[in-house]
Amino acid sequence: MLSKTHAKYIQSLHHKKFRDEEGLFIAEGGKVVLELLESGSFVCKELFAVNDWLQDNEMTIRRSYSGAFETVTEMELEKISALSTPNQVLAVFYKGIKVPIDIKGKVSLMLDMIQDPGNLGTIIRIADWFGISTIICSEGTADIYNPKVVQSTMGSLGRVNSHYADLHEILQQHKTIKAYAAALNGKDIASIKGIKEGIIIIGNESKGISPSLLELAGEKITIAKKGNAESLNAAVAAGIILSHI
Repeated sequence: MLSKTHAKYIQSLHHKKFRDEEGLFIAEGGKVVLELLESGSFVCKELFAVNDWLQDNEMTIRRSYSGAFETVTEMELEKISALSTPNQVLAVFYKGIKVPIDIKGKVSLMLDMIQDPGNLGTIIRIADWFGISTIICSEGTADIYNPKVVQSTMGSLGRVNSHYADLHEILQQHKTIKAYAAALNGKDIASIKGIKEGIIIIGNESKGISPSLLELAGEKITIAKKGNAESLNAAVAAGIILSHI
């Protein structure tokens, strides 16, 4: 049985302050939890699941996790879940080990103040789809370990290296790598093909890329529009750009 003290501890991980203090985060849902376990990028501390799910998935779990898991009721799972509709399993993972930022010889994404957790999670998933292994986030970008971000990545969090850094410093340190800034006015991405190395900058959902960062970019790029929409969702824009280049 899940104690009240333990339940409160897991609930505290819904908040960034406590995730940072403990070096932990939560993941929910069968697909997300199993993919994070199998990725090997994160070490699982503990796992909670309803009995039916554990019976169906225990053999799969044991291929990559030898630690403890606890059977809980749906009501107990609801108490510790960050979701409005709890799934069948919740796992507590240690945050990943920080690795050096590596952007040479490949295409990387740079995110300037992406604040919506759902957008960030979807961008990570899109990056995984297109084989983008590195994302560099501004300090004001949403936390990659936010439960909504983790959920939205659908397991891609374990396959994409996400870093937080001063974007201006990164661009200044890598002047030989061309940076492409997604903007409303710029070169049509339809004319850009086969980029082997570069940084694609995606800006804030409402304000776009900060002017000082735009100045450091080597080229502005845009998605040509035919309708009357004012702008595109940041994650949608990232997907369209990556599909072209």
